[in-house]
Amino acid sequence: MPPPQETSPNASAGTADAASAAPGIHVVSGWRRWLAVLAGLVMRVWCASLRIHFPEETRLLVSRDERPTLFVLWHNRLFAAARLSRILRPHHPLHCLVSASKDGAWLSAFFESAGLRVVRGSSSRGGREAVSALVDVLRAGHDAGITPDGPRGPIYVCKPGPVVVARRAKVRVVVLGIVYENAWRLRSWDRFGIPRPFSAVNLRVQEIPPEALAADDAREIIEARLLALNPEFSGRSDIAAGHRSPVI
Repeated sequence: MPPPQETSPNASAGTADAASAAPGIHVVSGWRRWLAVLAGLVMRVWCASLRIHFPEETRLLVSRDERPTLFVLWHNRLFAAARLSRILRPHHPLHCLVSASKDGAWLSAFFESAGLRVVRGSSSRGGREAVSALVDVLRAGHDAGITPDGPRGPIYVCKPGPVVVARRAKVRVVVLGIVYENAWRLRSWDRFGIPRPFSAVNLRVQEIPPEALAADDAREIIEARLLALNPEFSGRSDIAAGHRSPVI
């Protein structure tokens, strides 16, 4: 099958709308959608207060390279993803994979209002359509993001998704290290992090070499790089022992 034609970022937004109308895709409407949109706008204002720090090599690797990129980050770092994308890749809207479930419908409306683009798939096909749609987005020249331990864990375990998508789309993979200097922790499966307003967020990135992506242990390589870049949470024992940040 030939790759899809180039599309504008606005056209990509239409992809999410079309997917939402497909059979098996749950959507929210009416007051529920407005509630999700309001929450997304609050998140956008909240993230604007954060102080983002990153070394020059991060800016050079992310901002100056115009190639479509698959960004990989832990699920509990999603809060700051839209803001980081707007700062470092303003001309490459970040597309994220969201399930076709009812929970995914809320998340889709929330993410879109927060500044992310959403790719969804049919729940009857086990997510395979969503992965194909994500590949199409990358082939069209846009960026995409994957949380390899999402949507329900286990925490800090990289599933095969990033490797499958990157190999099929033939794009580079950049793993993100996001450390909140002052954050709350939710009592969710991933202890989702919410940085306090006006606090600092430290970002580091690494590109996974093509030969590593082609290796049999590519999944393990990505997982190891993520753990190394996220020292605040890299020790899995901190889930049992607790963390210095308050839990809400």
